[in-house]
Amino acid sequence: MKIDPVSLRLFVAVMEESAIARAAAREHIAPSAASRRLAELEEQLAVELFTRSNRGAEPTAAAYALLNLARDVLNDLDGIASHMRDYGHGLRGHVCVVANISAITQFLPAQLQGFLARHPHVDVRLQECISTDAAHAVAENAADIGIINDGHYGQGLALLPYRRDELVLIVPSDHALAGRARVTLADALPHAFVGAHPGSTINNQLMRAAAERGQTVRFRIQVTSFDAMCMMVDAGLGVGVLPRLSARHLAGSLRIRALALDEPWAQRQLVLCMRAYESLPPPARLLVDHLREAGCG
Repeated sequence: MKIDPVSLRLFVAVMEESAIARAAAREHIAPSAASRRLAELEEQLAVELFTRSNRGAEPTAAAYALLNLARDVLNDLDGIASHMRDYGHGLRGHVCVVANISAITQFLPAQLQGFLARHPHVDVRLQECISTDAAHAVAENAADIGIINDGHYGQGLALLPYRRDELVLIVPSDHALAGRARVTLADALPHAFVGAHPGSTINNQLMRAAAERGQTVRFRIQVTSFDAMCMMVDAGLGVGVLPRLSARHLAGSLRIRALALDEPWAQRQLVLCMRAYESLPPPARLLVDHLREAGCG
């Protein structure tokens, strides 16, 4: 049995208006058509909903029983339509984000908290990746948005400015360099390094800059997180390079100092990576707009 929602709405209107003519006007339908629909509804349900007389149509007990059922069904249908409209406008859905550790430790916690407070029905799934892996995931359609260091990652990706960050050298508070405010890579290279995990942009930049000087970086240990790097530096296992805000957030009670790196590559641009802004699902576009609205560049 297929019951037309239009007929159910008309039935509810008749019950609420106590007159077919007023209900027909409310539902923008001719009275004759309204009467026909009600008769068809009775036929479908195999029950008399109204007793007709010269005084009009009087609801039967079945009509009052149907009224509550009809309202529930119509509310559910309205809820489905509203739910789907929310998806269409980006108010519901999920977004897959891959981001490097610099973005995750410096900017994303507060920004995602603000976004989810504004859009509580959007599910944001965040995964940490090095920049090259994040760009690959976006290119392969395994993620909607990447947050990576600016660079060349092949064709087919759109990059939008996101935030700037600054790399610093962290050293133990009793280190030979600890008394200086600024250092160069040449000052740091004689010392052992606590490196980020292999393949990271920071490691690659350190090795490239050292190679340009005809030197190498001596990694005593490599770790997978900035907090581990800070703890290893605190333990005297070497010096490390990480973003300034990350060092500030993670240092806590550790006995380390952050020194400005007097190198052009220490000033970095983070970018939002996607296949194309216009092709993003609505929730992903909302997130991109939110991430950029607080200022970029």
